[in-house]
Amino acid sequence: MAKKQTRKAAKTTAKKSAKKTIAAVKRAKKGRAAEVKPAKARAKADDKALHGKTKAQLTKPWTPAEVEEAFRRFQAAMPEPKGELQHINPFTLLVAVVLSAQATDAGVNKATPALFAAADTPAKMAELGEARVRELIKTIGLFNTKAKNVVALSKKLVEEHGGEVPRTREALEALPGVGRKTANVVMNIAFGEPTIAVDTHIFRIGNRTGLAPGKTPFDVELKLLEVVPDHYKRHAHHWLILHGRYVCVARRPLCESCLIADLCKWPGKTVQQ
Repeated sequence: MAKKQTRKAAKTTAKKSAKKTIAAVKRAKKGRAAEVKPAKARAKADDKALHGKTKAQLTKPWTPAEVEEAFRRFQAAMPEPKGELQHINPFTLLVAVVLSAQATDAGVNKATPALFAAADTPAKMAELGEARVRELIKTIGLFNTKAKNVVALSKKLVEEHGGEVPRTREALEALPGVGRKTANVVMNIAFGEPTIAVDTHIFRIGNRTGLAPGKTPFDVELKLLEVVPDHYKRHAHHWLILHGRYVCVARRPLCESCLIADLCKWPGKTVQQ
């Protein structure tokens, strides 16, 4: 009897959560999720959030149920999120992510088709040479340093990894131009690891919403790994990046079309009832 009651309660909770998710998605699509406060108030709220001074974040962290609900909504809206960097294989993904540092994905995607047509393996890239790579990526910021790193990491992949992209963080971070964020992206997209790469968008969301406050990207990453349920970690990185890129934008977040506006702790918005 007790087991039947437990199952019945679980089903009831699941149904309520599903209805709440559907309602939130509909509200956001209609642009009725929340309003934002005036520019000065938003700026003040962001400043406090990014410096850990917001009382709401310090005294009212997200509950496990709220985190679960937020990612349930992300999943309902986009079951299979994809990264926006164009690539052919793990190697070209690695190169694209290295090139994307301090550059937009759109800008990288304009340059890489010609680059990858000429060299889609470490051996071909190493043979292509730094001067030719530099010419092909000259529209991307910091192209001199990036060309040097791309050729150097290609040579190292050939010499130390048999021309294959390694699957471990340590080996990836040992490559020229590859840091923790790049390693996390490659591990997640190429090899399906539940890593969370914290870029400027995720860092902003973690602090602004109170979901994962931290003074550094590493702090935010560790907090996200702690609070995000395991069954959502595979795609959490993409959901958050896309949310930060198109909804929770830096200057004027689109709270009125935000799926998680009612859960967000940011004092710069006002939830519509």
